[in-house]
Amino acid sequence: MISITRQYGSGGREIADLVARKMGVRRYDRKIVAMAAENLGKESDFHNLIERSYNAPENCLGNLGDYAMERVPQHNQMYLEQAKVILGIAREGSAVFLGRCADFILKDEPNSYSFFIYADEAFRKERAKEHYGNRTLKELDAEDKHRERYYACYTGRDWGDPQNYDLMINTSKLGVEGAADLILSYVELRQKAAH
Repeated sequence: MISITRQYGSGGREIADLVARKMGVRRYDRKIVAMAAENLGKESDFHNLIERSYNAPENCLGNLGDYAMERVPQHNQMYLEQAKVILGIAREGSAVFLGRCADFILKDEPNSYSFFIYADEAFRKERAKEHYGNRTLKELDAEDKHRERYYACYTGRDWGDPQNYDLMINTSKLGVEGAADLILSYVELRQKAAH
């Protein structure tokens, strides 16, 4: 199981795609939202579902490790359902998860590896022009603040803290392809060390 958390504009989605393709497994990100919504009987406009899936209560309690339903406001039981979907997929076989607090949800699962992808400002600015409709660095940072708040709310941990991940990878130095290869090499080394 591989989970990838990424700074917006660092190439994390592309890396997740490459890793999944090289491993011959599926990549899951927004699909988890649709699966969770279906389980909850909340079929709706997909864009709207994605927006609402990032809702975090204003007075967040943090660390829902036991996934206790009573601690989550009614309007956002989506996180709990997403966690169930992620665990269900993980228990069926290998996959690559992008975002959705998967690193936290899978932290106690055997053979689970987590990576944080980041990049310097120049690299992110260039990617913002090429891949994100010419968005500004300020807009990318605003998205990261949203992710940071969501992650802190549901995990009780700091998004981007090196202690939460197996490895932090700077794509400014390695590029997207190099980062994907590093992830696969890391997993292979860890598996060899375990035997």
